[in-house]
Amino acid sequence: MPSDEAVARFGAVLGELHRLLRRKVVARANRDALPEAQVEVLHLVRAEPGISGKEVARRLGTAPNTVSTLVRDLTDAGLLARDRDPEDRRVVRLALTEAARTRMADYAVHRSALLTEALATLDPPARDAILAAAPHLDALLTALRARP
Repeated sequence: MPSDEAVARFGAVLGELHRLLRRKVVARANRDALPEAQVEVLHLVRAEPGISGKEVARRLGTAPNTVSTLVRDLTDAGLLARDRDPEDRRVVRLALTEAARTRMADYAVHRSALLTEALATLDPPARDAILAAAPHLDALLTALRARP
């Protein structure tokens, strides 16, 4: 079992890697950064088109009125479409717009290029170890998602 110190360091590095990568990709794409909460909503909707606002709130562990505000802002920005559920008009279903899909694809291209460039600066064993960790990080993500 890893030490508490090793686990804390791992968590800190992951957090900083995420923040730095996000800032650099946004700068590289020459766009204003979306708030992290809006990005989370977009990722959920991309993974599950037609998800309800109520389900987004449950998954994010946030209040429905908070999600309503996020959805309104994303809709106003042209990144999210909301439609009433034909079977229950009280339910709002969410979908990405073409602008959101384009923006997310553009972000992915810039992120991949930035990571490729950074990985190229590492020695081959370090680069290989990092890339080999991806399936294990996916498993960790799955384990974390399964926990309440």
